Amino acid sequence: MTAIEKMKEVSAFFESKGIDDAAKEAEILIAETLHLNKSKLYTGSTAISGETSTQIDFLAARRAQGEPLQYIIGHVEFYGLKINVGPGVLIPRPETELLVEETIKLITPLLHHSITILDLCTGSGCIAIALAKHFPDAVVYGIDASNIAMEYAIKNAAENDIRNVRFIKGDLFRISWDSPESTTPIGVRNSGTVPMFTVHCFDCIVSNPPYIRKGDIPNLQREVKDHEPLEALDGGEDGLDFYRKIAENAPKFLKENGIIILEIGHDQAEDVNEIAVSYGIKNISFIKDYAGIRRIFSGEI
Repeated sequence: MTAIEKMKEVSAFFESKGIDDAAKEAEILIAETLHLNKSKLYTGSTAISGETSTQIDFLAARRAQGEPLQYIIGHVEFYGLKINVGPGVLIPRPETELLVEETIKLITPLLHHSITILDLCTGSGCIAIALAKHFPDAVVYGIDASNIAMEYAIKNAAENDIRNVRFIKGDLFRISWDSPESTTPIGVRNSGTVPMFTVHCFDCIVSNPPYIRKGDIPNLQREVKDHEPLEALDGGEDGLDFYRKIAENAPKFLKENGIIILEIGHDQAEDVNEIAVSYGIKNISFIKDYAGIRRIFSGEI
């Protein structure tokens, strides 16, 4: 059997199981398993052994049972970077690349001085790493409460050879001294048992926080609700808990005219705007995604 014949077989199997974009997922699974690029895959001349065919069937069965393809192959491409993912860490979405793009646009005018960026709820570290790569002279911090997320973020930075990013375990603006890298970073002070970032130390705070309403989680796709970490999805009863915490604290930690930029849910623009205004955030704007939905919030302190 050739690789392309196996791909057609897996595609038909995925389609029979109701998997969206079955052909694309089959292509990715076969290419990753055989370590082939797309052009080589479609030559039709690559033969596969019975053992390899059985391995592919095993992986395809995992996908058919609802396990995300990204977990099965172990990584996802994000903003031109290979980002490792697995159970316990949120899978980066294409719409989050828009958050990176807009952050770059807003930060670029600040490059007349050294800049410091904080990525809250960093997860796999994809946002922090992408920004650190684009701004090699910047200092970028990523913070997350999850030990698993910390492991993935540190690994992803190392494998992408990004050295100007630092990952710290913590709950939003509070950090933990048992994080994988526990020496005191720039902009952090140790105030007894509750270490915190110092005031007015960041030029930009960026975040893709949990924003799904608690009651909506059971209705999510099974790939999401059954496999991705609940703590990376659950934004509280109204989905706005993290926006309130970020808007309340951002003015304390951003420099004058500092930028805050957030990914938001498809129907949360008005609510997030109201929260931001209540905490004195100004120059508010929203950027629409490719579907015309207001997906990115930005404002200044």
